Amino acid sequence: MEKIRVTIWNEFRHEKTKENVKAIYPDGLHATIKAFLDKNEDLEVRLAALDDPDQGLPDDVLENTDVLLWWGHMAHGEVSDVLVEKIRQRVYSGKMGLIVLHSGHHSKVFKAVVGTTGNLSWGRDQKEVMWNLMPSHPIAAGIPDHFTLTTEELYCEPFYVPQPDALVFGSWFEDGFIFRSGLCYLRGAGKVFYFQPGHEFCRSFYNPYVQ
Repeated sequence: MEKIRVTIWNEFRHEKTKENVKAIYPDGLHATIKAFLDKNEDLEVRLAALDDPDQGLPDDVLENTDVLLWWGHMAHGEVSDVLVEKIRQRVYSGKMGLIVLHSGHHSKVFKAVVGTTGNLSWGRDQKEVMWNLMPSHPIAAGIPDHFTLTTEELYCEPFYVPQPDALVFGSWFEDGFIFRSGLCYLRGAGKVFYFQPGHEFCRSFYNPYVQ
């Protein structure tokens, strides 16, 4: 069986500088994601980080990646514009899918590939209820009509992104705000998914439905 080659890219900075983040994700957010993806026999998963050589994504890694997961927050500006363009071209040519997580909405990669400022409104950590708006979509397979994250960073509308090709998940937060939290885009011959949970101070990547 030919495996799907997945690369999880993480800034991997918060986990090195903030003890409370390290306590939640001691080996990094990306390692936690890899641990549950590794349970799928049809996936071949590798890790990449900003401070790795070639910012973790040399040409040979990109050329052997079918799906790229991206988590960034505090160092968006350090990502090479040359690297961003390589990623954009690979997505647009249909050679690689892109999944952007949480604060990756402001990453150069998301903005370049989708065509957006990525701006949104945000607030304190609080309870989030995520609703399955498109249960027939493959991404929503096995997900109930809703599930609750006890603590997650508030992201709320307006979210200044283009109209998605599919809106799979939407969220309600205890302060009364709503957010389009699972959006699909078609760009060129490629597919993009933005997924909102994953604040570094929260344990969302341990939630089985997020996984």
